[in-house]
Amino acid sequence: MEVLKRAIMQQPGPPESFALQLVQEVIKPQKHTKLAQDENQFLENVLRVLLQEFVSAAAVSGEKIMQFGQSIDVTETKTTQGNIPRLLDITLYLCEKEHIEGGMIFQLLEDLTEMSTMENCKDIFGYIESKQDILGKQELFARGKLVMLRTCNQLLRRLSKANDVVFCGRILMFLARFFPLSERSALNIKGVFNTSNETKYEKEPFEGICIDFNFYETFWGLQEYFSSPTSVNHAPAKWRKFTSSLSVVLNTFEAQPLSDEEGDANNLEEEAVNFSIKYLTSSKLMGLELKDSSFRRHLLVQCLILFDYLKAPGKGDKDLPSETMKEEITSCEERVKKLLQLTPPRGQEFLRKIEHILEREKNWVWWKHDGCLPYEQQPMETKTVQDGGKKRRPKWRLGNKELSQLWKWADQNPNALIDPQRVQTPSIMEYWKPLAEDMDPSAGIEAEYHHKNKRVYCWKGLRLSARQDLEGFSKFTDLGIEGVVPLELLPPDVRSKYQAKPNDRAKRSKKEETKATVHQAEENQIAVPATEIDGEDIRTDTTATTMEFDAAAVTGTQSGQTPDELQKQSPDNDVGQEACQLETDAEVEGPSRDFSF
Repeated sequence: MEVLKRAIMQQPGPPESFALQLVQEVIKPQKHTKLAQDENQFLENVLRVLLQEFVSAAAVSGEKIMQFGQSIDVTETKTTQGNIPRLLDITLYLCEKEHIEGGMIFQLLEDLTEMSTMENCKDIFGYIESKQDILGKQELFARGKLVMLRTCNQLLRRLSKANDVVFCGRILMFLARFFPLSERSALNIKGVFNTSNETKYEKEPFEGICIDFNFYETFWGLQEYFSSPTSVNHAPAKWRKFTSSLSVVLNTFEAQPLSDEEGDANNLEEEAVNFSIKYLTSSKLMGLELKDSSFRRHLLVQCLILFDYLKAPGKGDKDLPSETMKEEITSCEERVKKLLQLTPPRGQEFLRKIEHILEREKNWVWWKHDGCLPYEQQPMETKTVQDGGKKRRPKWRLGNKELSQLWKWADQNPNALIDPQRVQTPSIMEYWKPLAEDMDPSAGIEAEYHHKNKRVYCWKGLRLSARQDLEGFSKFTDLGIEGVVPLELLPPDVRSKYQAKPNDRAKRSKKEETKATVHQAEENQIAVPATEIDGEDIRTDTTATTMEFDAAAVTGTQSGQTPDELQKQSPDNDVGQEACQLETDAEVEGPSRDFSF
C-alpha cells in the first residue's frame, strides 16, 4: 500500500504511463495484463483502505476532499484534493483497459460518497458526470450499473427535497442518460402513486385572520385526490366531492382574474430566484398565493394530469370512467384550459406546451401497456460472400433496387400510373413567367442572375414551346431565348422589341413559300418514273447507265482486266445489271426503240 500511496502522491505524468507497471509492482500478478479473481479482491481492499486514509486526512485538516474542476499539479501541492482524483483516475484507466475488474471504480465512488458530507458530494458527483462516457461503456456498465444506481439512490435519500432541488435534478438527469430507456428499474410498471407525499395544512382557523377558511380548507383538500387518482375513479362519492370542491376553486379563479402586471411581477422564469417544489400552506399566505400566476398554474396543471390519467388508454372496462363522469371530465377540462389560457404571462403558449407534454405522455402509457419493449437495436452485421475476392451484387428484377420497388408499387396500386396528378406539364405562360420578370428593367435583376443563363431551364422551355407554341419557337433563331417568351408576359416597352413587324412577316411568309416550292420540286423529281412516254416514243433514262457500264467494261478490258475482275471491282455492278434488265423489258414492250447517246 505504501508503494501505491507514494506513486499516487509523487509520480508525475498521466495514469497510462505508469498505472499498469505500478499494479504489477504492488500485486505481482500471475498474468502481466489481467489480474485473477483473488488478485482483484486484494487490490480492491488496498484501494478502499487508501481512499479511506485520504478522506480521513482531509477531514482532520478541514479541507474539501475533492476540488473538481480546478487544475491540480501534484508537484506543487501536497493536499488531499489532488490525491483522491488521481486515485480515481488511475483506477478508472485500469478498469477501462480491462487490467482489473470493471466494477472496482464504482465501488470506490460509492465508498467516497458515503464517507463525505453533502457539500463534498457535489464535487464528487461533478467528477462522475465528467466521466459519464467512460463509465457508460458496455464492459464497465455491465459490472457497475447496480452499484451506481445504489449510490445515486442513497444520495437522493440524504438530500432535502425542498432545499437541494438542483442537486436532486442533476442526479436524476444523470441516471436518465446513464441507463437506457428500457431499463425496468427506472419504470413505474404498475403505475403506483406516491401516496406518502402528503400536504399538511391547518385544520382550525386562527383568530384575527380575514380569510374564508372554508375556501382555504377546500383548496388544500384537493391535494388528497391529486396524490391518489385511483381512489377518485373507483369511488363515486369521492368523485362528486372532488368535482364540487374543484368547482368552488375554479369559480374563485374566474371571479378574480389576474392582470398582465400581476403576471409579470410574479414571473419566476425571468428572475434567477430559488423556489421550492412544494408551496407553503399557511392560511396567512392564502391571499398572496391567489395573486401568484405560478401558484394558479400549479393547481390547474394538476387538474389536467388527473383528467389525463382518468382518460388514459389501455385500461380495462372496470377502470374506464362512466359516461356521466366522461361528460363532467370534459366540461371541467375545458374550464381549466380556458383559465390557463387567460393566466398571464403568455398563457396561450403555456397551455400549448402542456397539451404537447400530455400528448407525449400517452405514448409512454401505450409503451408500458405493450410490455416496455426495448428501444435499443443492435447493429446488423453485414455478411460478405467471398467469391474470388469479389462481392456479388444482388439481382433485381428491373436492374436495381429502386426500379424493382417502383414496379412492385405499381402492381399494388395500378391507379397510380393513370393518375392525372402524377405528371403535370406546365403551360407556356406559367413556364416563361420567371424569364419575363427578368427581362423587365423595372425589376432590377442583374444579368448574371437571369434565367436565360440556366441551360437546363432554357432547354426544357424550348422543348415545351416546340410542342405548344410553334410560332414563338421559330423566333429562337433570330432573337435568341428571350424571343421565345410570349409577348403577353412582357411589359409594353420590352414587347415592341420582340414583336414581329409586318414587313418581317411578309418576308418570312415568302421565304416559307419558297422553301415549300423547292421541297415540292425535289419530291416531284424523286417521284419521276424510270420511263417517260411521249406519244409513241419511249425514252429510257437507264440507257445512259447501260452505256456507261459498257464503256467502263470496254475500258477495263483494254487496260488488261477481265470482265469478271472488273465486275468484282466496280461498285455499280448491281446498277448495271438493273439497267440491263430494264433494257430487256423495254425491247419486249415496244416494236421500235430510239436510244439517244
